[in-house]
Order: sequence, then C-alpha cells, then structure tokens
Amino acid sequence: MAGPMSDPAPSGITLKRKRNDEVDPIDDFGSDTSELSNALTEHNPPLQDGLNTTRKRGRPRKTTNVDATLEPDAVYGITATDQGDSLDTKSDAIAPTDKSDQGKLKSKSTKTSRIQKVIKSPSPKRKPSAPWPEAFKSLSQIHRALNLVYTFCCTRKHFATTFENIQKAVQAQLGSGSALTVEDIARVRVLVPRAVKFEYVDAAKLEVMTVGEKETARNQSYGLSHPECDGSDVGADVPSKEVLLFEFLDGDLKREVRHPKNGEPTKPVRKLKDEDLKMPVYSQKQMLALIEKRNKKFSDAIDAFLVQCEDGGSDPVERLEREKDAWIPNPPVFEDDSLKTAKLLSMPPPEIPKERKSMAEIIDEIRAMDWYFAQIVPEGHRVFEAQSAVYGDLTFQLSQDLVNALYNTKGITQFYLHQAEAINSLYAGEDVIVSTSTSSGKSLIYQVPMLHELGRDPNSRGMYIFPTKALAQDQKRSIKELLQFMDGLQDVMVETFDGDTPMGSRNLIRDEARIIFTNPDMLHITILPQESSWRTILKNLKFVVVDELHVYNGLFGSHVAFIMRRLRRICAAVGNRHVRFISCSATVANPEEHMKAVFGIDSVRLIDFDGSPSGRKEFLCWNTPYKDPNDPTSGRGDSVAETARLFCQLILRGARVIAFCRIRKMCEVLLQAVRNEFQAIGRPEVGKLVMGYRGGYSPQDRRKIEREMFEGHLLGIVATNALELGVDIGSLDAVITLGFPYSISNLRQQSGRAGRRNKDSLSVLVGDRFPADQYYMQNPDELFTKPHCELQIDLSNELILEGHVQCAAFEMPIRPDEDHVYFGKQLHEIAAMRLVRDSFGFYHCHERFRPHPSRCVPIRDTEDQHFAVIDATNARNVVLEEVEASRAFFTIYEGGIFLHQGQTYLVKELNTDQRFARVVKVHVDWSTMQRDYTDIDPIETEVMRQINQSSASRAFYGSVQIHAVVYGFFKIDKRGRVLDAVAVDNPPINISTKGMWLDVPKRALEILESRRLNIAAAIHAAEHAVLSLLPTFVISSPGDVKTECKVAKKELGRNLKIANEMRDQQIKENIRKLQPPARQRPARLTFYDAKGGSCGSGIASKAFEFVDVLLRRAVARIEACECVTPQGCMECVCDERCRELNSVMSKAGAGVVLRCLLGWDVDIDALPWGEDVEGEDGLRELAGGLETVIPATEVPLRRQCRSDNV
Repeated sequence: MAGPMSDPAPSGITLKRKRNDEVDPIDDFGSDTSELSNALTEHNPPLQDGLNTTRKRGRPRKTTNVDATLEPDAVYGITATDQGDSLDTKSDAIAPTDKSDQGKLKSKSTKTSRIQKVIKSPSPKRKPSAPWPEAFKSLSQIHRALNLVYTFCCTRKHFATTFENIQKAVQAQLGSGSALTVEDIARVRVLVPRAVKFEYVDAAKLEVMTVGEKETARNQSYGLSHPECDGSDVGADVPSKEVLLFEFLDGDLKREVRHPKNGEPTKPVRKLKDEDLKMPVYSQKQMLALIEKRNKKFSDAIDAFLVQCEDGGSDPVERLEREKDAWIPNPPVFEDDSLKTAKLLSMPPPEIPKERKSMAEIIDEIRAMDWYFAQIVPEGHRVFEAQSAVYGDLTFQLSQDLVNALYNTKGITQFYLHQAEAINSLYAGEDVIVSTSTSSGKSLIYQVPMLHELGRDPNSRGMYIFPTKALAQDQKRSIKELLQFMDGLQDVMVETFDGDTPMGSRNLIRDEARIIFTNPDMLHITILPQESSWRTILKNLKFVVVDELHVYNGLFGSHVAFIMRRLRRICAAVGNRHVRFISCSATVANPEEHMKAVFGIDSVRLIDFDGSPSGRKEFLCWNTPYKDPNDPTSGRGDSVAETARLFCQLILRGARVIAFCRIRKMCEVLLQAVRNEFQAIGRPEVGKLVMGYRGGYSPQDRRKIEREMFEGHLLGIVATNALELGVDIGSLDAVITLGFPYSISNLRQQSGRAGRRNKDSLSVLVGDRFPADQYYMQNPDELFTKPHCELQIDLSNELILEGHVQCAAFEMPIRPDEDHVYFGKQLHEIAAMRLVRDSFGFYHCHERFRPHPSRCVPIRDTEDQHFAVIDATNARNVVLEEVEASRAFFTIYEGGIFLHQGQTYLVKELNTDQRFARVVKVHVDWSTMQRDYTDIDPIETEVMRQINQSSASRAFYGSVQIHAVVYGFFKIDKRGRVLDAVAVDNPPINISTKGMWLDVPKRALEILESRRLNIAAAIHAAEHAVLSLLPTFVISSPGDVKTECKVAKKELGRNLKIANEMRDQQIKENIRKLQPPARQRPARLTFYDAKGGSCGSGIASKAFEFVDVLLRRAVARIEACECVTPQGCMECVCDERCRELNSVMSKAGAGVVLRCLLGWDVDIDALPWGEDVEGEDGLRELAGGLETVIPATEVPLRRQCRSDNV
C-alpha cells in the first residue's frame, strides 16, 4: 500500500515502491498497474463536494452530484504511413459518372485520406529492427508522466493544465534532476500531433470561476499551482496575459453513477442534462484504462516513427530534433495600436488571392491537408456541369431609353429565353409565373414591363410585394438605377411602403409614387382598409408583382391568398379589371397550380425553362469525423469546429463564402468559432471581415451588413435562413450548410446562393450528429433525386376565411351573389351567420371586429412584445438587438452568456417589467445553456369523439395551455463539459391555444411496462409518427402544429436509475419504495396549434376530424419501415424538427400506443425488451419509464361540450 509522499515540499504526485521508500521511476508503472491504482486511490480521492451551484443574490442552494468516467477515445496521429505505407501512393481519379439530371457522381480516387486506408485495410504493424534509442526512452517517460498528471488534473475541472501549473508535478514523476521543458512537449507533438494541444491562450479565458479554498489547498498539496483570481476583472479592460495550455485532445469525461447499494461506479443509464447534476467521480479502473491506452498508442507512434526512419535511411534522433522546432509555440507579441498600424503598412500580411483557383483544385488542396480524414462521404461528391446561355427575342419593340438603361446599368444586350418568353406573355395580357434557379435574372422580368408601361403612360402604377423588407430595398435600388438613364422618368417616385416608412411620408408616397414596394402585411393592414384614399393607385394599377411565391405556403400562404382576392375585388369595383399578376418562385413541384390558388385566377402562363448561364457546381456531403477516426465508438466530433475550419480554408483561398445555420444561437457560435480559427492560424485580421446575419439584429445593422457584402468589403457571412431569399449581396463562391436545414427545399434554396453566371461554385452540407443529418450522409442520393416539394394553401379553413370576409366587408359591403367568385361557395352561409345585413341586402362587418378588423386577423406568427438587449460595457448603453418575448426567457437570464456578432456578453440584469436586459462584454471561453421544461396541458374539452367503432378510446379537442419554465442554466466549456449549474427564478411563460389530445389506454401502459419499454419514449415516438402525416390531411407547413416531446430525462427522480437496474422479479417488490419525482407527465398524445393565438389556426381541429385515418396511416408507416434501430428513423418516428433531438424514442412502443388507441390487437411476444436500448454516444436510454409518466386524467368539459359520433 502506498505510504505518505516522500517529498516534504508539495512538489508533485509521487508513488512508493512496495519494497522500500524510494520513488518509482515512471516507466515502471506501465506494467504494474496495481501500484498506480493504489497511488490514485490515495492521491485522487473521489470528490464529494458538489458543483459550486449558486442562486441569484447569493442565496444558498443544495447541490447534487453527477458521477463521471473517462472516455477512452484517443485520436493519436497513427496513420497508414506510420505503419510503413507511403504517403505518395495516389492514383488518378476516375472520370465522373452521369447520374441523370442529379449531377455527376464524383468517383473517389485512391487519393482519399490516409486514415481511411487504416480503417479499411490496416497494414500489419512493423517493429523497428533496433532497440529504441535513449532519447526515445526518455521521451516515453516524459509522455507517461504528462499522461498521469494530466489525467489526475482532469478530475478537477476548475484547474487549468497550464505548463506552469503542471511542470513541478511532472518533474516529480520523472525523478530528481529531471526537468520538463517546452521542447520536451514539442517532441511529443512530433509523434502524436493530433493527440496533444500545446499553445498560448488568454489566461482570462481559463478563469471561469473562482476556485474554493479547499480545492486550492488540495491542488497545492499535490504540487499543482493555481493563479489567484477574484473574478473582479471579468469584462474589464486589462492587459492580456498569455499562458501555455497543455491538453490531451483524445477524449473527455463521461459520467458514471454510483451503485445504490455498494457505492461502486457503474455504467451510466442516462445523460448529463438531469436535475441532479454533480461534479464527476472517477473510477480507478477507467482512469487506468485511459492512461494505458494513451501510453500504448504513444509506444506505437514511436515504433512507426522509427520504422519510417529505417525505410528512409534517416537518423531518428536528428529527425526528431529537426521537426520539433515547428511544434514549439510562439508567444504572441502585443503592441499598441500605432505600432500595429505601422507594422501592417510596412509588412502587409500574405494576400488572399483576388483570382481564386477552380473549386475542383481547392477541393483537392483541402483533401490533401492533414486534418482531412475522409469527411466527404461515399457518393457524396456531385458535379453539375456548366450551362451555356440560351437567348430569346421580344415580339415588340422597347423604347430606346429603356434599351440604353439596360445596357448602361447591367450590360444587357440580349434577354435569356425565359426572360423573353415571360415579357412577351405579359405584353400579350397573360398572368405569368417564372420558376427558375436562383440568380437567373428573374427580377428583370417584372422590371422591364413596368418601365415600358411608364414610358407609354406616366400615370401607370405598379405594386411590388415582397415577403421581407430587405428584398424590397434591394429591388428599389435596382429599379432606381434603371430610371436614371430614362429621359423624363428620372424624377419618378419609387418608394418603399412598409412598417419603417415615417408617418409623415406616407400620404406623399400614396399620392405621388408610381412604383410602390411593399409587403402583404401593409396591404392587409393599411392599403386595403383605406381603399378610398388609395383609389388613384388602384384604378391605374397595371402590374402586381409577388416575388418569392414559394414563401406563401401553409397558414401564411392561406392568409395571403385571401388578401390577393380582396385586392382583386377592390380593383374590379373601381373599374380596373386588367391588372396583370407576375410571380417568381424557386423551383417547386407545382408552380402553376400554386399561383392559381394564391391569386384565385383561372389561367397562368408557366415559364420554367432556365436560359441563364451557370458555372460548374460542386456539391459535397461532408460528414463530421469521429473524434478518433480509427474508433467509431468515440462519437462524432464538433461539427461547428469542422465547419469553421472549412469556412476559413475556403476564404484563405480567395472564395467568398456564406454559411447557413439552423438557429440563431448556432449562427453566433459558428461566427465565434470562425474568428477563433483565424486567430489560431495566425490570420486574426481576416476574422474581422466575417460577420453574422440573423433575425434579431436591428434593420440598420442588417442593411449595413448587406451593403458591406455587396460592395465586397466582407469575405464571408454566417447567417440563418434570413438570407435564403434572394437579397442581392453580390456573387458568392461557396455555400456551407451546417446541419440539414429541415427540408430538402431549404437546402436547395441555400445551395442556389452560390455561383453566378460563368464562375464555378461549391456547396457543402456538413453533417451534424442528429438523425436527419446522418440519414442523408448515409443516403446522399436522396438529396438530388427526391422531387421538389409541393406548395399548398388551405382555402377551406373557416377561421381564416371568416377573418378575411369581415375585412372585405369593412372595405366594401359584400354581395354574396357576386363576391362568391372571390371567397367561395360558403360565402352565403358565412355572410348570413357572421355578417350584418342591411335593408338593401348588403352585408357589413360585424361590430366585434370594428373599428379595425384587419388588426384582429394576424397573418403572421409575429410578436408585438420584444426585449431590448443593452450593451452597458463602460456605460455605453447601446441597444445591440431586440429579442422576441417568447425567446427572451430562453436566451437572456442573469448570469448567462449572450452572443452578438460572435462576441460574448454577460447578462447583468433582466428587467421583465420594462422588457430590457443589460449586458457587458466579457472575454470568456465558456457559454451557458438554459435548463428548462415545457408542459402542454389541455384545460377544457370543447368537442370529443370516439376514434372508431372498434375502439373504446376517444379523441378530444379544446383549449390547451403551454407552460414553459426556465429554472437554471449550465456553464459549458468549449469541449461541451459542464462546469457549473446555476438556478434562476424566472417567471413561467403561459400561452393559450387550441389543440387535440388522445389519452393513452391503460392496456397500452400495461403492455409497455411488461416489456420494459419506456413509456415516455413510446409516446414521444407515436406523437412524431402522427405529426409527420398531418400535411397529407391538412394543408400546413412544418411548425404550424406542434406536440409535447416527452423526454424522461427531464422528469427523472433520483430513484429512476434504481428502477432501471431492477430485474423483473424485483420490480413488483421494490417499486413501492421508489419516490416519484416532483414533475410527472400524463400518458397523453397532445397536438396544438402553434399559431393563431388563443383561437388557434384551425389546423389541429382538422386533425381531430381525421384522427382515425391519421392513426391508421401512422401504424402502417411504422410497421412498413425497414429500419432496425430501436429508436426508429426519419422515415417512421424521428422528426428533424424535434427540439429534444429525438432523444428517448421507442419505435416498438409507438406501435403499441397507436394500436391500442385504435382498439387493435398487439402481439406482445413479438415486442422487444426495452432494457438494452442505447442512445446517443452509446449511453443507455431509460427503460421502463416507471416514474416519469402517469395515467392521464379526464379534462374538464365545457358546459356546451359537443360529442361527435363516429
């Protein structure tokens, strides 16, 4: 047994021999693990004090513990070359193969990554013919000492493993007279470059929180020093102090749990996002396993290095000394601004090429880089060849002024075929829809006819309707440029009319403007209700342009369709029956039918042949590699870091790049990662030329970013789908999409942003770890072969229809016999029941909608209340952005980190009464993640019905309450590790809506429990299966209807892990002893309208009508799906929009729930057992669900509740 430490001074971790009191040399520990185990037992006792969890205002909080184990997933740089293969064994690429019109499939050459050769056909390991030289023996000892000390230090997450902090401890392991130098670690990096990080970092970024006195004293007793920090300088403008940070990059800590009886660490049964968070407790066995694995791989790396030297005839010691210099980190040099400026002027940094290479060459260069490990998936490289222009002629003569304007502003002397055909059709009096690719010159189709008409009749008017203000501004700028070259039209007023237009300017624009750029909201709220004031424009309206028609889909599309009918009705009433409608759309499946549905017209001319030229386009499916490329069990790496690295390499090669992210926070995280990557490769000045673009930024900031990108001042943008639409930001060379963007249509729209005219371009889809991403990484062909989605709008939705009929009756009294052509046959019934009839037979708006009926009919899911985020750094008090009220509680909370343009801000104050938050800029290397839950509960039943004649179960429809609570947050470091858990006391968020629900039958619960299938997982999967089929019955867009994703992790009690560890015979005996958690959810499938406020959108009521068929089809889909994973796949029960990332899912359990609801038989013997279901990263999901879900109770009935018979 190891005795007390021999060194009287606290100089390091030392171990005693069993035979005497001398200190063991480190190389004796490799084989004798019992001594190392004893030493770790003595010097690394399990931590019993929990995380330093704190409440606001310093109130004490009871802490809880989460145990942890080490994750042995090393990524040592042992390649095929290390095993004796040559680096230069490359063959020529095979010519691409035609894949119909889905692009050419780029054949993979044997030029693929070295690591791929290791995985597929590893070479037999060779040993060097001669013994290791002494220098390598010493280096092995240094590595072992570093390994031991670093592993020990990882048990204390508040301790930074800087060179200064660990130097004494490592030297103590090496023995007296030995010293650890920077050069020693550089030699280690020569052999295992991907396994070790050793670089200068800002010391302030390491000081996440103050270390307690006990922790500091314990570290010092082991010879580990710790810099003093009181946290008072966080965010202060103090000089940076750079320190050398040492880290192994081969893995992190995974949790362990203590066995409830013997206290021994055991395999985890749940993930880290639970209420009972604790500081890690590490087992000796796991620590030893990781230490020995690192030592073994380092020995293999030495063997491979020596074999290479033998084959090359070089001296290994000399080569090691020669190569180490490249791995010695250089301390940064800090200069004042004047010196920096002078240095930049005298010695400019290497230039980014103005003329880049071809994308094929750039891809080959990236493939050859040392961090490329076959990220491009098999069959994931497609090539779309360049297309030449096809021109057409007009059937009429344009004015010379217009011809000159086109040439002087755009260099146009000919029209592409689709442009010519569309303009000719409009001249002939037809309504036109143009459905061609992005950047094909669609805007010219609606600019030329309007300018031609203005030249003939200066009183002509045009109304251009865009879904966003940015698009309107963009087109306004373009058409003004054309007017400057047309004699007599230079002073024609062309203006935007939107919510930002000053009130004092609105009357002037209404009376004088010839072309108005507006949006559906202003048409609905202002123009149509005030039709008498706008009558001059409406009488002379020649063209109505609705750009980006594919945006008007689902619920929003239904509203816009009735607004267009109201516009047509008013124009006809004032004598204008000749207005022409022009629409442009991305490529969709049914553009002609969709335009007819939106405008309510019978004849439309479709133009879908694209005559514009396009350059060669490369498309890559780029999968985030495993942490250890040789070990798939290590889990996927950081997709953000992968995207940032690719983004930076493209920019440095002269490409202008845009990266799309799914959500706002990811946009900020990626922007931060891009700037950090430029900093790491020594080009921080380039990071300043990349900006973010997302919702929440002020209109002024967004216009500035658009202008900077258009003028070429920015090299890259990190954006959300706010830039999917065709805002002109200049030509782009590459598009990177981080994570599958919810639908293939979104992906194709984003991909189309790259490539202009004859220049080649690149589009990359970076696969994240989520099921949808990995599905398409494994099936990349579907990205190119799946048909375009069909757009749908629902004109039979009575709630929407009534709202717009009330608006129309306010604008002009309704006569059902005439106006049914606009509002359908049901207009007679609605007018009789909902409107007010006068003595002349006209119908007027009901009083309950007056005085402003359009304000009672919201057409978008927008919010009126926002929180202002104020930058209070150094008393600046500048508004950074505004956050919607529903987002505010999830993104801004006191003590949390708020991200804006890639900068980190600490939230100091959240004022819910005055709706603002004060933040200060800080330099920290950690972020925060909210801890929240959302309950979706029915509160009143309005209608109920039996599902079918064979089932005793019923479906319910009524009022639903959404109750969201943010009760704390985690502090997360850059490697995803939890550093701290903090409680907050935010008020809950309560929202009312309408919804449908189904109570899970008792029989289903009994079957699930008997087979140990998690009940929450079964309900979660069943909800997804039903939700995915809604668009086949009800015209809706993704997100119009949502469900409560039951995730047992958020409802865990402390004893659930005990239930999971019980054997079947123990359950009945011990289940009564388990204490239920504070939060339990009813066994219920709930679907609610996410839009429409407390009245809902009406979509959930439609689902209620078709509930029997919905359930039948859901069962058929699940049982027909051939996937074998217990959690199911994207084709059956997984949902790419699941906010819980499809965690805790049971395909078999979903089948049980749905069958029991339908009253069908269940083959219990054919069901799998639920104990071995594995979740993400190989951790077990919960089985049994015994404490998290309880039987549902009946919801109170409304007094006039209706019961519908089947």
